[in-house]
Amino acid sequence: MYNYQKTKRYFAQAANDILDIVEEELTALGAEEISPAYRGVYFNASQKTLYKINLQARLINRVLAPLLQFNCHSDKYLYSTALQIKWEDFLNPGQTFAVFASVTQSNIRHSKYAALRLKDAVVDYFRERTGSRPSIDTRNPDLWLNLYIENNEAVISVDTSGGSLHRRGYRLDAVQAPMAETVAASIIRYAGWDGGKPLYDPFCGSGTLLCESYLYASRTPSAYMRKKFGFERLPDFDARLWEKVRKEEFRKIKPVAEGLIAGSDLDKKAVKTAKQNCAVIDKENLIQIRQQDVFKIDNLTGRVLVFNPPYGIRMKQGADLSSFYKNIGDFLKQRCTGSEAFIYFGDRKYIKKIGLRSAWKKPLSNGGLDGRLVKYELY
Repeated sequence: MYNYQKTKRYFAQAANDILDIVEEELTALGAEEISPAYRGVYFNASQKTLYKINLQARLINRVLAPLLQFNCHSDKYLYSTALQIKWEDFLNPGQTFAVFASVTQSNIRHSKYAALRLKDAVVDYFRERTGSRPSIDTRNPDLWLNLYIENNEAVISVDTSGGSLHRRGYRLDAVQAPMAETVAASIIRYAGWDGGKPLYDPFCGSGTLLCESYLYASRTPSAYMRKKFGFERLPDFDARLWEKVRKEEFRKIKPVAEGLIAGSDLDKKAVKTAKQNCAVIDKENLIQIRQQDVFKIDNLTGRVLVFNPPYGIRMKQGADLSSFYKNIGDFLKQRCTGSEAFIYFGDRKYIKKIGLRSAWKKPLSNGGLDGRLVKYELY
């Protein structure tokens, strides 16, 4: 038996700054004995819960199922130990695989080299037994393997998600510096939006916040467009149980009222892109999107406002950002009474320019940016 089969324990990769809501989400999906760690959480789960988490979780990147844990003092020992795994349990020579690795404070110093040695072991395992070998595909392999080595302690895992879960499948195109889907989902979660009030994004860009809001409000599984999952490669995969889980979760999808979710953008291309992306999941065009200068909107009262204003690389050269952010603050004060605003600042220095007292600030990274999510209550 492999480690995950013995312990029912898995690791969900997620950003460090959202582990509080990741724990809440996984608990709601049935995970138990959740323990936060660096860049993720450990948790216990039944097969059914594992399938459900991969289908429904909106905040995590992937779920790893550990096969083997061992002391790894050299690349030779990594290679020889990996050769002992029965790789035909997960793969055949006609299929493809890829390895992603992370190494820290160990005798093997380079992650790419560690990944290469594990790859060699899998290839040689099949070559010695069958005379043929599986191919490498780093874009869409049949099997994703993960290797993690810290202080010479190695863990080889199968990625049960089959690639990062942030790739929902609705983003056909994007404008400059798009927001990661998991970050957008985190903003919706921190906003505490439950669909009771209309939600509006006045800087909608490629529509990521609108799409994530729609998936949440309609209770549509975040991975409903995914063609395959990594857990289907596990030796104990239960196809009948997986089909039951899918049907149960899809039955929970509910309609969304027209106009509940809406947005706008000044940029014509952004509006076109947002409409294209939203149409992938919103077949009835219930999300309302228009080309509009935010400062010419009459009012946005009694709503939940979520937005990611232009900053840095998203603005034209020489733009007066101080004046721009002051204008945002004035707009919120004057025309958004009775609303709550949740603004993501990709550059924290602009928070003070907006001229409003915040209810709270939350660190939130996006594509390497050390940003902040800030809540404003607009009385």
